[in-house]
Amino acid sequence: MNKLWLIVKREYLAKVRNKSFVVMTFLSPILMVGMVVLIAYLTKINDSEKRIIAVLNESSYVHNQFLPSESMAFVEFRSIGFEEAKDSTQAMGYYGLLHIPEGPNLETVAQSAFLYTKENPVSYVLDRLEGIFENRLRQERLQNLGVSAGDFAAVEQEFEIKTATFDGQKNLKGINEIKAFIGGGFGYLIMMFIIIYGGFVMRSVIEEKTSRIIEVIISSVKPFQLMLGKIVGTSLAGITQFAIWIFSASLLLFLALLLFDIDMTAMGEATPMGSNTVNGMTALPQTPESGIQQYANELFKIPWLLLLVSFVVYFVLGYLIYSSIYAAIGAAVDNETDTQQFIFPIILPLMLAIYVGFFSVFSNPHGPIAVAFSLFPLTSPIVMLMRLPGGIGEGGVPLWQLLCSILLLVLTFLAIVWLAAKIYRVGILMYGKKPTYKELYKWLKYS
Repeated sequence: MNKLWLIVKREYLAKVRNKSFVVMTFLSPILMVGMVVLIAYLTKINDSEKRIIAVLNESSYVHNQFLPSESMAFVEFRSIGFEEAKDSTQAMGYYGLLHIPEGPNLETVAQSAFLYTKENPVSYVLDRLEGIFENRLRQERLQNLGVSAGDFAAVEQEFEIKTATFDGQKNLKGINEIKAFIGGGFGYLIMMFIIIYGGFVMRSVIEEKTSRIIEVIISSVKPFQLMLGKIVGTSLAGITQFAIWIFSASLLLFLALLLFDIDMTAMGEATPMGSNTVNGMTALPQTPESGIQQYANELFKIPWLLLLVSFVVYFVLGYLIYSSIYAAIGAAVDNETDTQQFIFPIILPLMLAIYVGFFSVFSNPHGPIAVAFSLFPLTSPIVMLMRLPGGIGEGGVPLWQLLCSILLLVLTFLAIVWLAAKIYRVGILMYGKKPTYKELYKWLKYS
């Protein structure tokens, strides 16, 4: 045991004293915060741009429909021709010209309308203009069927069904998606940590193997102790770096937002014209102050302590599993180029957990796919964290699923460490031969 801790100490100090490690530990938070502040600043500038559309309306069917908004304005041309309107639009630097020609009826007029711009128009401009024509066409068609303008206005009123739990607590739209995003953020951090620091373990093994230092080391310690010491030492160095990142990035972000007076909520208002979808995903509905407070209250109800403790547990167990595999690969090859054939099968479960987890947890966090992926050891560190913001017990993750997931992770870690140690013991002294999956299988059968 003393030898194991000596190896852990050696690996830890070797990592934290490395110049690149020190530089990235203090430079990364600055870069990350700088990126967030830059995105917020650019979003603020981008949202302040107002596009002006010139309207040449030659028909008598579309009137008083083009109302200004925060991101669009309309200028109506009168008593001029089409070519003159185009020249005036370009000379005055307007975004585009909407030409509505005369026609025998509204249907013909709408089909003949054209928007002229210098380049392809942005989607929200098209959505706004198409919405105006769709609304006018719908009104005209209903009036032809005998529906008055007042009746049409009454029909067009939006309806939002009220929802609540059986206990009488009001439900909020989009809160499940927000919780899944929070859990997905924790899961994504675990994936990135595994890939980055698992690679550190692999490269460390390869360096010692190619420099023949490993031959001296294993004369004093067992290969299993050496492998486990590298995994634990590197993980402790990673945790140290991670803790510094979280503390310094949080402090820098707070100071940057305070100094530059940037409102982070503006980044969420990416959909002009009050659209309720962004890239096909439901955004937060525009609510009054009381509604915003309700969302804040729901976020406070998320079991943050459970989420943080679970993050640590799943991170440690997930990292130990994958870093053991990385260590075995490092021992089996002579250089980093030969690792490519083995890396993709390792990363695949992590990628699968992110993408399938998001789709399954968003649609049904208690469905068979979400449950299966949150129990499967190679994907559970990510998918289970996506489900945990809903809490434990009724309405959340059943306690037996959480305990079963952790137990399966522990058993999988023990099994993979045992298998990885077999490959490590043989491969660490193998030189000059590119390993195959068949060779690795043979090494596993050695007693």
